[in-house]
Amino acid sequence: MINDKLPKIWYGGDYNPEQWEADTWAEDDRLFKLAGIDVATINVFSWALSQPSEDEYDFAWLDETIERLHKNGVGICLATSTGAHPAWMAKKYPEVTRVDYNGRKRKFGGRHNSCPNSPVYRKYSARIADKLAERYKDHPALLIWHVSNEYGGYCYCDNCAEAFRVWLRKRYGSIDALNKAWNTRFWGHTFYEWDEIVPPNALSEEWDGNRTNFQGISIDYRRFQSESLLDCYRLEYDAIKKHTPDVPVTTNLMGFYPELDYFEWAKHMDVVSWDNYPSLDTPVSLTAMTHDLMRGLKQGQPFMLMEQTPSQQNWQPYNSLKRPGVMRLWSYQAVARGADTVMFFQLRRSIGACEKYHGAVIEHVGHEHTRVFRESAELGRELRRLGDRLLDSRPNARVALVYDWENRWATDLTSGPTVALKYQNEVHKYYDALFKLGIQADMIGVETDLSGYDIVIAPVLYMVKQGYAKRIEKFVEAGGTFVTTFFSGIVNENDLVTVGGYPGELRKVLGIWAEEIDALFPGATNQVVMNGSNGALNGTYECGLLCDLIHSEGAEVLASYGSDFYKGMPALTVNKFGQGEAWYVATSPDERFMVDFMSKLCADKGIRPLANVPSGVEAAERVKGDKSFLFLLNHNAEDSKVELEPNAGGVDLLTGKEASGTVVVPARGVLIIEREGAVL
Repeated sequence: MINDKLPKIWYGGDYNPEQWEADTWAEDDRLFKLAGIDVATINVFSWALSQPSEDEYDFAWLDETIERLHKNGVGICLATSTGAHPAWMAKKYPEVTRVDYNGRKRKFGGRHNSCPNSPVYRKYSARIADKLAERYKDHPALLIWHVSNEYGGYCYCDNCAEAFRVWLRKRYGSIDALNKAWNTRFWGHTFYEWDEIVPPNALSEEWDGNRTNFQGISIDYRRFQSESLLDCYRLEYDAIKKHTPDVPVTTNLMGFYPELDYFEWAKHMDVVSWDNYPSLDTPVSLTAMTHDLMRGLKQGQPFMLMEQTPSQQNWQPYNSLKRPGVMRLWSYQAVARGADTVMFFQLRRSIGACEKYHGAVIEHVGHEHTRVFRESAELGRELRRLGDRLLDSRPNARVALVYDWENRWATDLTSGPTVALKYQNEVHKYYDALFKLGIQADMIGVETDLSGYDIVIAPVLYMVKQGYAKRIEKFVEAGGTFVTTFFSGIVNENDLVTVGGYPGELRKVLGIWAEEIDALFPGATNQVVMNGSNGALNGTYECGLLCDLIHSEGAEVLASYGSDFYKGMPALTVNKFGQGEAWYVATSPDERFMVDFMSKLCADKGIRPLANVPSGVEAAERVKGDKSFLFLLNHNAEDSKVELEPNAGGVDLLTGKEASGTVVVPARGVLIIEREGAVL
């Protein structure tokens, strides 16, 4: 439970009363009660209000806000306000603002404009966090701390350059070791002194954001900037914990946001929270995968849905309305995947600046007679009726997909073999197949213990970090099924190629070696031709993107390429290793292959779907004690029928009705079926 002061699924969101006059606040109180709002996130961007000058602090407005909300029965998610520094700080200390990727010094403006290695920013951000924690440490309304907001963005200023050199000294120890790790004899890049190293940006090694001459320095700079921002968070975290050791602390993450290594961040968060903003055409399975990733950051611990919009966003190219029922449906999707909160940005819609057209529970009209408010209030009532029944329940998956931010940086930055290779997309192809089959999966990092899984899938494991190949071998030897793909096992953590034949350190467990990698032009395809029938896999499938030209070194060849000069070479292999097996998918096959392949692997391990779901219906499960909760979410615009396993019925918590056999899930509707035990 996030905080036992509020033992239910939290319902609320970002609230900015400082943007309004006092005569609006009483109406907010009334409408919050009508909507069932029980948590408000406040003080997110109010640093300038609370600290109008270097030595002056004024929390009177915040005292009044907290007291009013508490009196109205609303708990507080208290932010530290450090996502945007005050204007006086930039004026007096110009070094606090960032230098951008193109080498331009920023002026005051926007947000996330503070250099993470600025001593000034670090000093004052930690100080205000300390003052807030000291002031409100004993307030009964305080539920959780919210540090800064949506950390992100890199800086390339002189502060960062010097801090980067210090970071490199610590990582490599000597300039010689650094030169070796970065392969600096290429293009005469040998460094003699630490101060010769400059940040990689448009003025030095990089261009177009993710193109670089030296992958080693560019990957290290991403590691360094992720750690620098994390250090800023940790300074505030420590200041808060000094006063409130038992109150949880979080900061809101952003799903697959590329710039920060969230697995490393999660180690320093009491609870993971994140902001979910899919567009109308985002694949439902991609949103589900992102929720699962956020849950996986802390090995299955329930997370917070910190932000979503009740209706529409303001920053996408086409900001479509959420159709009737979709807000409720997507809220329950988050809960199904592990969220113990449903929260919005924002509770009342702003009247000015860039977020005035971002949706809110209370629209500009200012009353409860809107579609959005009615839907919000109905969801609030449902969540109150659910009480604490779902809290702390967790999925119990036997399949895991590996996702690694550093591997993503490396594949993004590599020069070749194709610009079309997108790491996240390849991971999603495997997840999507499991999703379609109704089979639960965890998203895990490279440090996650593998022993609890039957199947581990690591698509495009391009970077194999020290010791990871041995961990995979141990997993397979013990009876696990491991799957990886083309363009895997190529480099180490410094992006240096492991010589001796691809897939490098994975060669032993996979029983193959790859001689060449062919990049196919857009629209070009080859074929994966099965050598007979193997479970659900049979016939011929299309493939594209990349084709590894591989040779068996003991692995069984199950399929071959159907055309081009490498026709007949292996396209799919499996290697018996100890008590388990390791699969290699040498290309990027079509959707039909993915579904058949995942179906076969799961059937071989006795992993059954949660339910026999038709297209457009999502199945997920959470388990607590001897109870399981099967979520059936219908993303279709019409009713859908779902066949439940025999003896797998129960009671729908939302209606109180029995659910067994064939159940009907209403259009854009949800069933939450409470059952005895888990079905996996």
